[in-house]
Amino acid sequence: MKVLIIGGGASGMMAALSALENPNNTVTLLERQSRVGKKLLATGNGRCNLTNRNIRLSHYHGEQPEFARFALESFYVGRTLAFFERLGLLTVTEDSGKVYPLSDQASSVLDVLRFALSAQGANIVTSCDIVEVKHKARGYEALSATGETYFGDKLIIACGGAAGKKLGGSKSGYHLLEQLGHGTTALFPSLTQIKTDPTYVKALKGVRADAHVRLRKDDETLQDSFGEVQFTDFGLSGPEAFTLSRAAATGGEGQELALDFFREYGDSVLLDMLQEKREKLPELAVEDLFAGMLQSRLGRIIVKRAGLKYQTKLKELTDEQLLACVKTGKWFTLEVTGVMGFDSAQVTAGGARTREFDARTLESTKNPGLFVCGELLDIDGDCGGFNLQWAWSSGFLAGKLGEGEYA
Repeated sequence: MKVLIIGGGASGMMAALSALENPNNTVTLLERQSRVGKKLLATGNGRCNLTNRNIRLSHYHGEQPEFARFALESFYVGRTLAFFERLGLLTVTEDSGKVYPLSDQASSVLDVLRFALSAQGANIVTSCDIVEVKHKARGYEALSATGETYFGDKLIIACGGAAGKKLGGSKSGYHLLEQLGHGTTALFPSLTQIKTDPTYVKALKGVRADAHVRLRKDDETLQDSFGEVQFTDFGLSGPEAFTLSRAAATGGEGQELALDFFREYGDSVLLDMLQEKREKLPELAVEDLFAGMLQSRLGRIIVKRAGLKYQTKLKELTDEQLLACVKTGKWFTLEVTGVMGFDSAQVTAGGARTREFDARTLESTKNPGLFVCGELLDIDGDCGGFNLQWAWSSGFLAGKLGEGEYA
């Protein structure tokens, strides 16, 4: 059987290798970029966080998150890691559950995939921009921007989403699906930086800190996360900002971020610590109140927001003023003004409507023999390897073409 795959990213490469497990299949993989897996090289800051030991459906989003269950449970984390080990990849798991290649280089993941595709006879065509697909009587036909025509008995569309334009992200896959009668949900950037009022963040540009971060609106917490944040001149970056960005993108006006830089310490405990510092270091300037506790610039911004002057001596502070510093350090609010766009985003939220596909095969219910996998579908995951696991799981399932053993 001739299998035609459009898209040479993570899910497309996995779909190709999955299809090639059947010796009766031949695979032609069409990639718009000059090489396959370009976006994969940038994941995890170049380290490639290829999965997470804590895969749960609660980490996935879309109109129908339940749609992802069968794929994730069929090609689960253990099976994924065993698959890559057979390809020659060694991995390491961090305490957080994130899994990386032992080499700490994303290129290691791409290399073993490329070598396997070559060894198993995949026909890879790069710099091939598919602009039209047609459902023919006996299969599918794909036409490139330069006029070449490709045919497959079965077609897998794995073009990825609109995120990361510099790395090949585009809306081409959605356009191809529309040609075949499939609809898409609203698209918006996810796993991206959050924009805030710049009043305080500009002075903190480059500062990293651990915090409990709450995204709030109308005095209610929409979502929260724990871990590292990084301040930028326009807002907040880092894993926790990425995790909250999906909700921030859809939350509308009136949202704020509330950061607790002392989540392990209650108000009274922290107040006792500051009172003790006042007693032991009465001549210390207020700008150094949080020395030994926080990064110096962050400490100064907190006392400034609490209404204190930098050169005031600690001995001059009242308990009420110290408490104001405690409250500010544990409830550091930033007005949300938006999120960065698709160019900065790691993932596209939204996509092909999952109700138009069979969750057990990823085959179209409108076009027999058409399969879709990866980010192109309306399934996106949290930060931490969850999106790549969806790429592996959905790619593997799509590559089975609705046949054979895969559960």
